[in-house]
Amino acid sequence: MSILDSILGQVGGDATVQNLANKVGLSAEQVEQAVAALGHAHVAEGDTVETAAQTSGLPTEKLSQIVEHIGGEGALGRFASLLQSEGGASSILGGLKNIF
Repeated sequence: MSILDSILGQVGGDATVQNLANKVGLSAEQVEQAVAALGHAHVAEGDTVETAAQTSGLPTEKLSQIVEHIGGEGALGRFASLLQSEGGASSILGGLKNIF
């Protein structure tokens, strides 16, 4: 189980990267990229989904679906906090970038 699966499980119940990918019609790699971008964008100024779309290149429609599936903005806030507590969002996000 990946770190991202573990974090998704904490914020979204039984969510896993593959499960979420199947639900929104993206690859697991795109979902990892999307969730990382959403977690990073949540703590930035501006609209979370718009900011994540700009940084990830993924459509806002798909990003909005992901936010819904993981439990909305509240869950996204918990996700962002978990990212920071796991050694900092930048280190995890940097690790996810290396996958692509």
